[in-house]
Amino acid sequence: MRTEDVLAATATGLWRWDNATGTVGLDAEAARLLGMPGGAGTYTTSAVRSRLHPVDWNEVSGIIGLAVAEGTLAESRVRVVDGQGRVLRTIRSRSKPVAEGDGYHLFGTIQEVPEPQPGTSAHTPVTGDWRRSREAFLLDAGRALAEARSTAEVLRVAASLSMPGFSPDGLAVFGVEADRLTVVGHHGYDEHVAGPLADMPIETEYPVAEVIRTGRALYVPTPEEYRRRYPMMWPLIEGYGRQSWAFLPLIVAGRTMGTWMAAFSHPVAFTPDERSVLATVARMLAQALARAGVAESERELSRGLQRSMMPSLGPGIPGMSVAARYVPTGGGLQVGGDWYDLIPLPGASPAEGPGGGRIALVIGDVQGHDVRAAGLMGQLRTALRAYASEGHRPDAVLARASRFLAGLHDYTESEAYDDGDPVGGHTAPRFATCLYLECDPATGTIEIARAGHPDPAIRLADGTVILRPTAGGLPLGIDPDSDYPTTQIVLEPGETIMICTDGLLETGGHDLDSGWERIRAVLEEHRDAAGSLEKLADALVQAVHGPASHHTTGPLSDRREDDIAVVLLSRHGRPARRAPRRTVLTVRQAEPERISMARRQMRDLLYDWADEEQIDSAVLMVSEMVTNVLVHTDGDALMVAEAAGEHGCRRLRVEVSDTSDELPHKRRPGELASSGRGLVLMELLADVWGVDPRGEGKSIWFELYEPGSGDGPPEPVPPGPCVGSPTAS
Repeated sequence: MRTEDVLAATATGLWRWDNATGTVGLDAEAARLLGMPGGAGTYTTSAVRSRLHPVDWNEVSGIIGLAVAEGTLAESRVRVVDGQGRVLRTIRSRSKPVAEGDGYHLFGTIQEVPEPQPGTSAHTPVTGDWRRSREAFLLDAGRALAEARSTAEVLRVAASLSMPGFSPDGLAVFGVEADRLTVVGHHGYDEHVAGPLADMPIETEYPVAEVIRTGRALYVPTPEEYRRRYPMMWPLIEGYGRQSWAFLPLIVAGRTMGTWMAAFSHPVAFTPDERSVLATVARMLAQALARAGVAESERELSRGLQRSMMPSLGPGIPGMSVAARYVPTGGGLQVGGDWYDLIPLPGASPAEGPGGGRIALVIGDVQGHDVRAAGLMGQLRTALRAYASEGHRPDAVLARASRFLAGLHDYTESEAYDDGDPVGGHTAPRFATCLYLECDPATGTIEIARAGHPDPAIRLADGTVILRPTAGGLPLGIDPDSDYPTTQIVLEPGETIMICTDGLLETGGHDLDSGWERIRAVLEEHRDAAGSLEKLADALVQAVHGPASHHTTGPLSDRREDDIAVVLLSRHGRPARRAPRRTVLTVRQAEPERISMARRQMRDLLYDWADEEQIDSAVLMVSEMVTNVLVHTDGDALMVAEAAGEHGCRRLRVEVSDTSDELPHKRRPGELASSGRGLVLMELLADVWGVDPRGEGKSIWFELYEPGSGDGPPEPVPPGPCVGSPTAS
C-alpha cells in the first residue's frame, strides 16, 4: 500500500511551508482540513493564515521559531475558522523545520482531533491559566535577573526561580576557557561537583560540550536516553538521581558563551511550551551573566586604576598628621579625574629622616568621569610631582602644569584632525582644577597656589571652622600663560586644614554654599579632630553618602554623583591657652566680589559672639572699610581680623590696610549723598577705632568688646580671665 493511501485512510494531510518565498504547499487532505476551496495546490502564507484562529497563530509562530532555533519537531494544536470567524474544527500539526539560506522549509502533517466534551478542557499548547502563570513567571524572572549585579547574584536568582509546573532542582552554568569546560556556578549539587566536570575538553561526548559546539538546545527526558546517548558520562551522572535534563546554550551577540543545565528529579516530557519557557529563561540568564561579567571587569579595572593612581601618604610627617579619602563616582568604570598626592620636597635635612623637611600636598579634579579623565589625571599628577621635585615654588609648579595640560590638548587635536575626525567628543580639550600646598612642618607655614579649585577650610584650635580664601588663577589647561599668585598662612598647633574637590560639597543636590554649610557642621562636631583625623575623614564622606550600608545592595538611592577627594592636615602640639581666632583676606581691585567673602569671614569668626547686634556692626564696618579702599585708592585691601580672650569678654580687632598714604577724613554727607558715611558709622558702632600711618600706606582699624558678666570693656592689661584692651592712636 502506498504512503499516500495510508495518509488518506487516516485523514492525515501533508503540507510544506517555504518561509523564504511565503508559500504553503498542501495536498488534498490538508486543503480539506484547512477549508481551502481550491483543493490541493500552493497557497500564500496569508491565505493559509486567514484560516487559523489568530490567537492560535501567535502560539504557532512562537513554537515554530523555537523548533527552528533548536532543530526539533514543532507540535501544536490549532483551531480552523471559516470566513466569518466561526470555528470549524481543531487540527494537530507535527512538522520538522529545515534551515535553508536565510529562511527555512517546514515539512509536516496535520490531522483533525476531536472536540472536547462539555465540561472538560482541551489540552492546548497554551491554555488560559497556564499562559497567565507563564507570563507572570517570566516577568518576575526578567526583573530579578536584571537587578542582579554580580555573577553570584545571577546564580542565586536562577536557583530561586520557580517555573510554573516543572521547577528544576539542580542547576549548573558552564563556561569555556580556551578549549576546556569550566563550571561558573551550580545549585543543588555537592561542592565537589565541579571536580570531574570542570576540566573537560570541549570535544568530550557530554551534553554541555555538545550544546557549546552546536549552539542548539538539547533535551534528555529519561535516564535511559541519557545512558544510550552518552554512555561514557552516565557513570558520573547516575549518582545524582535526576530523571530529566535540559541543556540550553547561553548566547550573547551571536556567540555561545556557555551552557545552562536544568536537571529534574521527576520526569519531564519537554513539551513545546516547557521548552519555550526554558529557552526564554536561558536568554535572560545569558544577558544577565554577560552584564554581571562586564560589571565585575569594570569594578576590577576601577580598583586597579585606583590602586595604581592613588598614592600612599608615606611614613608620616614629623609634627603633623594627615588623612585622605578618595571615593569614585558610581557610574561607568567608577573612575574619574579626582586625585590627591603628597610629595616630599628637596632640601630636607638628613637628620630629619625620610619623612622630614618640607612637603607638598596636591589635590585636583580633571574634567569628566571616564577613562580619559583618569588617564589625564595620571599624566597631570606625574607632571606635578616632577615639577615639585625640581624645587619650583607653588606658583611656578601650577604654571608649568597648565602649560603641560594645554600641550596635551594641542597634541590630541592634531591627532584627531590627522585621522579625519574633527575635535569633539572624547577629543575635546579638558581642563583641571588644582590646589597646591607647600608646607614647612617645623613652623606650620603653608604657601598655597590655587587654579580654579575650592578654597581650603581651617578648623581652629577652639573648634571654629572658617573658609580660608586664597588668591588663584584659571583652571589648568585653559590659558598656558596664566599666573597663579600664592597665599601664605600659618597653621598653628592644634589647627587642621581641609582641602577637597567639589564632589564633597555639591553631591546630593547642594551648591558650593549649602554644601559647605553641611561639611562645616561635621568639622565642628568633631572636637577631637586633631587626634582622630581618620574618623573625621570617614565622617565627612558619610555626611555626603549616608551610612556605610549604602554601599551594599539595598533600598537607598545611589548618591555617588561625582568623585570625592579630601585631604586633612593637622599640626601637633598644644595650642596656647588663649590662642586668638584669626583670619586674613586680600581683596584686589579686580575682585570686588570678594567683599561679600569678607563679610562672611566675619560672621564665621564671630559665630558664637554673645551680641548679635555687634556681629552685624562688625560686618557693616568691614564692608565699608574694604569698599573705601577699592573706591578711593588704586591698591588692594588687606583685611586682618582677630578675636582674642575668654568667651564672654573677648576683644575683636579688625585692620584693613592699603598702600595709599592719603588718610581718611570725616565728612558731613548730605541726605542724598552716596558716600562719606564710613567714619561716621565707625564712630557710632565701634568701641574704639583709629588710623595708623605706615611707611608705605596706612591701616584703619576698629575694636569691639564682647559684653561679659562684668561692667565696662576689658582692662588694658589682661589681669585675669579676660584678654584684650582698647588701644587708641
